[in-house]
Amino acid sequence: MAKADLQLLYFTYHPKDVYPDVAMGLYFVVTVVLIVQIVRQKAQLWLYILPGTAFAEALGYLFRELCVRETTFPLYVLMTLFLLLPPNAMALANYKTLGKIISQSKAKPRWFFLKPKFVNWFYFSSDIFSIALQGTGGGMMTSYRRRETGKTIVLVGLIVQLVFLACFLATTFYVWTSQAYIVAMGPRDLSSLSAKRKVVFTIVTTTVLLYLRSIYRIVEFADGYGGSIYSAEWAFFVFDTLIILLAFIVYIVIPLGPHFVRGKTAHNEQK
Repeated sequence: MAKADLQLLYFTYHPKDVYPDVAMGLYFVVTVVLIVQIVRQKAQLWLYILPGTAFAEALGYLFRELCVRETTFPLYVLMTLFLLLPPNAMALANYKTLGKIISQSKAKPRWFFLKPKFVNWFYFSSDIFSIALQGTGGGMMTSYRRRETGKTIVLVGLIVQLVFLACFLATTFYVWTSQAYIVAMGPRDLSSLSAKRKVVFTIVTTTVLLYLRSIYRIVEFADGYGGSIYSAEWAFFVFDTLIILLAFIVYIVIPLGPHFVRGKTAHNEQK
């Protein structure tokens, strides 16, 4: 089958080869910047989730570029999975951040959903469950015979993610409004309150961006293979590529690292 026919079979349009190159370059730069920040800030190791996610995004666009140049089934599968799944890890980083705030504050939780173990377990499990559903469905969608079943599974995974992201935002709002929860000050913070404001802003902004991206993905899959949304290349690069890139810019401009330094907690600061 000719290259043009294979592109229409998998993409339903003829994709441009310049856009993946630009996106790949930008995400590789983001990866390096995040690693440098984490090292210089002596941040806790779990924050490497973020550059790891950016690197996976860069690989996804590398596979897309390769798939545009030589469209094959293995490259299409790799492209699909690496562009669908990595943003879930960004949610995991936010879940971990909120869990650290709760556990390091040493506050007595009024509700069960504010217990550190519950926060870590509940949101971590939900993220893994959502990743599993989206990964399984995304893999099935690469097969023509199982495409509809795979689409349904991906939709369920994305809806599950939306529900838990909403629960997470509600929990974050409670932590933000409660004075019992504090955040370690960074070198440029005048108070613990200003530090908390920065961290909560980063968590909420990036989570909202992930929420918007998930809504786009739900509309895309609900519209169906070959639908107007699926076939619009510009929509993918605006509502997926650009939105996730903006989330990473927030992480870079208002970093979490200064507030989660190895061996330092907000509780220790107040002693």
